[in-house]
Amino acid sequence: MKARVSTATGARPPVITGIGVAAPTGVGVRAHWERTLERVGRISPVESFVAASLPYPPAGQIPDADFDASDHVDSRLRVQTDRWTWLALAAGRLAFADAGLDPQEHDPFELSVVTASSSGGNVFGQREIHNLWKEGPHAVTAYQSIGWFYAASSGQLSIRDQLKGACGVLVADGAGGLDALAQAGRLIRRGTGAVLVGGTEAPLSPYAMACQAKQTTLSGDKDPATAYRPFAADSAGHVPGEGGALLVVEDAEWAERRGAPAPYARVLGTAATHDAHDPVLPAPGHRELARALREAIARAGLTPAEIDVVFADAAGDRELDRRETDALVEVFGRRAVPVAVPKTATGRLNSGGAPLDLAWAALALTHDTIPPSVNLNPGQDDDLDVVTTAREGAGLRTALVVARGVGGFNSAAVLGLPEGGRRQI
Repeated sequence: MKARVSTATGARPPVITGIGVAAPTGVGVRAHWERTLERVGRISPVESFVAASLPYPPAGQIPDADFDASDHVDSRLRVQTDRWTWLALAAGRLAFADAGLDPQEHDPFELSVVTASSSGGNVFGQREIHNLWKEGPHAVTAYQSIGWFYAASSGQLSIRDQLKGACGVLVADGAGGLDALAQAGRLIRRGTGAVLVGGTEAPLSPYAMACQAKQTTLSGDKDPATAYRPFAADSAGHVPGEGGALLVVEDAEWAERRGAPAPYARVLGTAATHDAHDPVLPAPGHRELARALREAIARAGLTPAEIDVVFADAAGDRELDRRETDALVEVFGRRAVPVAVPKTATGRLNSGGAPLDLAWAALALTHDTIPPSVNLNPGQDDDLDVVTTAREGAGLRTALVVARGVGGFNSAAVLGLPEGGRRQI
């Protein structure tokens, strides 16, 4: 192994050079973007088990035809890990390939991984608990101690790809993916060359669904076309989903030295606040969410007028959507900036949702196209300019991604065009 000699400087904003997607909209960045523009919902009834006894809505699911774990994870590792980690391993490999980065060709101490998680290995854990009660302790695999754990994906990625820099996992529900991006920026400023960052989730097992069934913001609508319609007057709540995305984020000069492809975007600024109000419920107002937006924009060296599109958190709950609307109006003004909600095609993916929004934002900048929503109507909100059909040639230079988590987490991130202009696809 070659000696550790850091060449990262952190003097310029970090850049996103690779995107790996494993989501209901597709596995792989090209399939994901093409299906996004098709404006077809990927939310459907859960059929992997009999869910009739649970008051559960449809969910965003990755079709079996799109994802065969054996194509991405070897059999030895599959028996040790859960589906959410399989999705992360697939997305990580796709991200490295997209970035043209072979971890084996670099000093492992200059490479890191930071993921976000909010539910862990549900399928794995449920199976082993079932074995415990049915057959006794001898039937429980030794991998139970690591297969369900929040850090399992970070750990398995670091082992497989020999990422020996500072690695970790952040737990902040839906906001965790943006907090992981912020941590990647801090690592790069301290000398790390590249960070694999993002998150995936697989919260659709019977046990996981039972745990979520009591959420007051969960949609009670069984129709996939109407179950998740954020910012609509008749919104019924949110639907869950599986999958997410992992991104390769690099020090700009380090990426240039290794001959990386042109980046998708620069990471200009991040911020996070907390309501500090209740373990579950958000604060009555929108003050802390608005503060997160303003701080991310200010840290990017921009003003609200210089933000070209917002990728909304889009809780789907009427009260939470109202608070996000109020925050956006306070920061930008009424209908002053396009609001993209492409996650209406996938549902809310817990800690995989914000990384997928980051992927959408980076691709929007690359293609100069604001992605559409599904099942929303033009002009349905007097305060927000919600994008319902793709807007090509939008002149995008910057994008703001917003994310919130249960318990009062608020996070925001600003992406901008690369210094050399749009990446050619």
